[in-house]
Amino acid sequence: MRVLATAGHVDHGKSTLVRRLTGMEPDRLAEERSRGLTIDLGFAWTEVDGRLLAFVDVPGHERFVSNMLAGVGPVAAALVVVAADEGWQAQSAEHLAALDAFGVRHGLLVVTKADRADPAPVLADARDRIAGTTLGDVPAVAVSGRTGEGLDRLRAELAALADRLPDPDPAADVRLWIDRAFTVRGSGTVVTGTLGAGTVRTGDELVLAGTGDRVTVRGLQSLGNTAAEIPAVARIAVNLRGVDRDRVRRGDALLTPGAWPCSAELDARLRGDKAAELHRELVLHLGAAAVPCRVRPLGTDTVRLTLRSALPVRAGDTGLLRDPGEHRVPAGIEVLDVCPPGLRRRGAARRRALELGAGEAAAAYVRRQGAVTGSELRTLGWDPPFPPRVDDWVVDDGLWENLPARARDGYAAWSRGDELAAGMPADALRRELGVPAELLPATLARAGLELRDGLVRRPGSAGALPERVERALREVERGLAAAPFRAPEADDLAALGLGRRELAAAERAGRLWRLADGLVLGPDAPRRAAEVLRGLAGTFTVSQARRALGTTRRVAVPLLEHLDADGVTECLPDGTRRISPG
Repeated sequence: MRVLATAGHVDHGKSTLVRRLTGMEPDRLAEERSRGLTIDLGFAWTEVDGRLLAFVDVPGHERFVSNMLAGVGPVAAALVVVAADEGWQAQSAEHLAALDAFGVRHGLLVVTKADRADPAPVLADARDRIAGTTLGDVPAVAVSGRTGEGLDRLRAELAALADRLPDPDPAADVRLWIDRAFTVRGSGTVVTGTLGAGTVRTGDELVLAGTGDRVTVRGLQSLGNTAAEIPAVARIAVNLRGVDRDRVRRGDALLTPGAWPCSAELDARLRGDKAAELHRELVLHLGAAAVPCRVRPLGTDTVRLTLRSALPVRAGDTGLLRDPGEHRVPAGIEVLDVCPPGLRRRGAARRRALELGAGEAAAAYVRRQGAVTGSELRTLGWDPPFPPRVDDWVVDDGLWENLPARARDGYAAWSRGDELAAGMPADALRRELGVPAELLPATLARAGLELRDGLVRRPGSAGALPERVERALREVERGLAAAPFRAPEADDLAALGLGRRELAAAERAGRLWRLADGLVLGPDAPRRAAEVLRGLAGTFTVSQARRALGTTRRVAVPLLEHLDADGVTECLPDGTRRISPG
C-alpha cells in the first residue's frame, strides 16, 4: 500500500477529487457534509493499475491547519491541489510550506476545476512555486471533478508516483502516530494512523507514548479488512486492550517497547527562517503531534527546543515549527540530538552550535557518555560515529587511550592501602574507571593486569606477600619443619606480627593451613597426618593419635575432626577412631 495526503486551499476540490478517484466519501462527519468543507481528517482508498493507494484527505481551512498537519506529518507523498478558477491562495502557500518543512519529497500537482477556467496559467504558477521546495519539479495534471476530464492521466501519474516511493522496512521499530481515537461498542478503544515502518500484529504489546501505558493489540484492520498482521506502509485501525479512550489523544503514538526515547528537549537544524528571527514560543509539529515549545537559538540555523511534553523522537526525524499567531510555518526542522547536553556555562551555546554544524552530535554524545553501545546509538537515531572497541561498545578515543594508565594507577593506589589483599575487587576498579563491566577485561589486558575470580592483580603476584610477613612466615615454617604438628601459640604469632589478616593472606598464598582461628600448620599437614595415623594398628584414641603426631590436644582434636569430615578417619560409637575402610 502507498499512502498519500492531499494539500491545498479550502474548497479547491480535494475531497471531490478523492471521491472521484475512490468512489468513497472521505468526509466522515455530518457537519463536514452539511457545510461542504473538510474539518477533520478523512480517509479513502482505491486500486490503480494494481497498486493499492490510500488517501488522507486534510482540511484546507486555516482554522483547521493543525488537523491538516496531523494528517500530512506521517506520510511520504502528497497531492497538491489548486483550483483553476481561483489559483494560488493563502492555504495553498501554508500547506506547501508545511510539506516543505516536513521534508516531503514525492508528490503531484493537480489543478482542479479545469472546466471552469483555463488551467494552464495556474499550473505553470503552481509548478514554479513548488519547484523551490523539497518536492522539486513535480508532475502536473489538470482535471475536472465534474466532467471527469484528466482523471485517466491522473491515475497513470498516481501509479508512477507509487512506484517512485521508497520501500518501507517491515522489521523496523513501530511508531504509529495516532490521528484518531474512538470507542467501538463491544470492542473498546480503537486508534488509527499511518504505519510508515515496521509491522503490527495481533497480540503485540506496545507502549502508548503519551502515558507510558502498556497496551495489547486486540485486533487490526486496514482499509476495512481484518488482519492478523499488517506491515508498513498502511493505513491501520488498532483495537487496544489495556487503555481507556480518555487516556488516548491525537498526537500520541504506539511504540515498540524500549525502542524509542521520549524527549522533552532536543537540538535541531532549521530549514527556513534563521534562528534569531524565530519567536521564542512556537508549536512543534512532528508526526501527528503538535506540542508547544520554547526556542533557544544556538547558531544561525540550529536551535534548542524545549517541549511542553515529551515526544518519541530520534535524530533524523523531520518536523516543522508553526507560529499560530501569524498563521505561518517559519521553519522546518531536522532533529540532530534527542539527549542534548546542558548549556550552563558561558559560551556553551556557541560551542554546541559548532558541534552540530560539524555533524558531530553522535561523537559528542559518545564523548559525554564515555562508552555506549551501538544499539543505544541506533535507538537515538545515529549510526555509530566510529567502530566498536569491544563487542558492540563504542568508546570515546580519549577515554580508550587513558584507561590503561588509569587502571594501573587505581590498582596501585588500592594495593598501597591494602597490601595483604589477594587483589582489588573488579567492581571497585570498574566504578573508579566509570566504564561498563564489558570493557574491563580488555582494559586490564592493555594495562598489564589480570582478572581472576573477580579480583584484579598483577600477573604472577598470586602468593606475593609483604616483606614483613615473609620474615615472620619463615620463622613459623622453621618451627613447623622441626615439629609439623606442633602449632605455634597465639602469643607467638602475635609477637611475629601475624594477625588474622596476615594469616589469611599466607593461607591464600599456600604457605600455611589454618586449622582453626589462630591455629595454623603447614599446608600439607592433613596429608602428613593421615600417613602417620595409617601406621597405627586397629583403632586409636585421641591420646594415641596425639602422641603419634607429636602434638597437643589443642591441635589433635580439631585435626582429627577435620580428617573425619574428609573421610580419612572414622569416629566409632565408643569414641575411638580408625582409618576409613574406603
